[in-house]
Amino acid sequence: MIAVLGLIVGVILGLVLKPAVPLWLEPYLPIAVVAALDAVFGAARAWFDGIFSDRVFVISFVSNVVIAALIVFLGDKLGVGPQLATGVIVVLGIRIFSNVAAIRRHILGA
Repeated sequence: MIAVLGLIVGVILGLVLKPAVPLWLEPYLPIAVVAALDAVFGAARAWFDGIFSDRVFVISFVSNVVIAALIVFLGDKLGVGPQLATGVIVVLGIRIFSNVAAIRRHILGA
């Protein structure tokens, strides 16, 4: 319940304050969002499987975001940023769809 309240407060604060994203951070934001979504859907799948752990979720969430951003940062420094960003999006997208399919099987039984 505390997490839901925190999410609601965070969304409201974001809408009211309208924080600006620094220019240097803009290329990494979409990658970080997709990495965070991967962690969230992975946690939902683990919850349906009965193996959810809040500690694992927090570590997965933070490490997914940091590693994805570091891969894209490294790609930028090597001059292949868009290619690595596409690779990260594809891999995380496959994981997200896999987790959503497992959640759907749990909910619908098919």
